[in-house]
Amino acid sequence: MATRSLLASAWALDVNTGSAAVPVWTPLKGMSSFKETIDTTMEDDSDFDSEGWGSDETTQRKWKLETEGKRKRDADNDITFIPDPGQQYVLEAGNLVGVGSDIQIRYYRRDGAPDAWTGRVNVQYGGGGGGVTALEPFNVVFGGKGKRTAITNPAA
Repeated sequence: MATRSLLASAWALDVNTGSAAVPVWTPLKGMSSFKETIDTTMEDDSDFDSEGWGSDETTQRKWKLETEGKRKRDADNDITFIPDPGQQYVLEAGNLVGVGSDIQIRYYRRDGAPDAWTGRVNVQYGGGGGGVTALEPFNVVFGGKGKRTAITNPAA
């Protein structure tokens, strides 16, 4: 069987702008970089019965997503600034502390791969600025709050 590499650009990320009971999945548009990280905490599990061989046990995992992109606005309205709804929701959550500062997201591949997850995240938002010829950037770190859950891929 011949194989082909998956494209990183096939990832999509949606934010729930509704409620837990009635989710409204709004895409985070403008992404140009996407990185998933799972950090693992290991503890030494060695004992006298292992004939001198060491052993580690996984005791915790943490997940996070890092994304970068370009700020977007409604292209059909030149007079009034209307931001991309997904980007604006993330920006607003990134300015809050405590209640409301964590949001629900889902992320998945749009190329037929089954990879798809959902979970609650805290939002570390950054962006703004740039050089004379630059486009307005954004960068977000979504830090997982507890376990992420596998879901049926909404693009499947």
